[in-house]
Amino acid sequence: MGVRVLATGSYVPDHVVTNDDLAALGCDSDWIFRRTGILERRKASDDQATSDLAYQASLRAMQAANVTADQIDLIIVATITPDYPTPSTACELQRRLGAVAPAMDINAACAGFMYALVTASQFIATGNAKCALIVGADLMSRTVNPDDKKTYPLFGDAAGAAILTASDRSPETGTGLLSYQLGSEGCGGEMLCIPAGGTRVRLTPAAHAAGEQYLRMDGRGVFKWAVRIFEESARDVLQDANTTIEQLDFIVLHQANQRIIDSAVSSLAVPSEKVFVNLDRYGNTSAASIPLALDEAVRSGKIVSGNRVLLCGFGAGLAWGTALMRW
Repeated sequence: MGVRVLATGSYVPDHVVTNDDLAALGCDSDWIFRRTGILERRKASDDQATSDLAYQASLRAMQAANVTADQIDLIIVATITPDYPTPSTACELQRRLGAVAPAMDINAACAGFMYALVTASQFIATGNAKCALIVGADLMSRTVNPDDKKTYPLFGDAAGAAILTASDRSPETGTGLLSYQLGSEGCGGEMLCIPAGGTRVRLTPAAHAAGEQYLRMDGRGVFKWAVRIFEESARDVLQDANTTIEQLDFIVLHQANQRIIDSAVSSLAVPSEKVFVNLDRYGNTSAASIPLALDEAVRSGKIVSGNRVLLCGFGAGLAWGTALMRW
């Protein structure tokens, strides 16, 4: 039994923050674009939480799939910005949708949607679920320090969702998930982390004053790692699926930095027209990055039935997930 994406959906807040808007914080607008490729990003309003964005993205995916809440029998939300430490954001989403289904969160940062995709696929492939809702949603604007001029401009808020069902797994005609790889290198965890707020380092007044509640990133280290891990995992997944790079129709990468995307795909000699990019409009939205890009690519007609699509997410952990799908 195979697994396919029945439909996608996404949602971004209305508030647009341009590079020029960040000039008031001392950020250099031209530098941001030259170094990252980002022109603007979205920011959630003060009364919006992660589950609010996830709910809207889920409704759009369900509408596109013609699926009702009572048909969903598994909900997985990938996020590092949950509404609460507990209960899970997935349970908040389940309540709002009115679904009767098990629900859980996955914390794998920018690789989160890929982990959710593969996890839900196991339930469907074994017959333990028939219709799964997977969501990647993050309010990254709540995690970054406005005084960090190199990190603050990179991130935005968004949510993306997908409905998964079973499919024909015939190698000749089957659609859906053909091959995947998940991995982690925890030895690099300090390159992308929020130091305080957990049980290792409590968020004391001293930690708060030191800004340890904010995301810290070794940009150069993450860049080198991301380029390497994409090339290695992409080649592994393609080899496992007996697929050549030339047979790929489209690539959807985590939208972290334009230079990372350019370096990663050039290492595989993939033409730029086969790579989807919306980083310029949304910035890095962590777990929402891939489903947001995927939804836009599908709705714009860039991805059509029969296409071989390579997905790859990579980020804090350090963790990654790569998958090849026949749409």
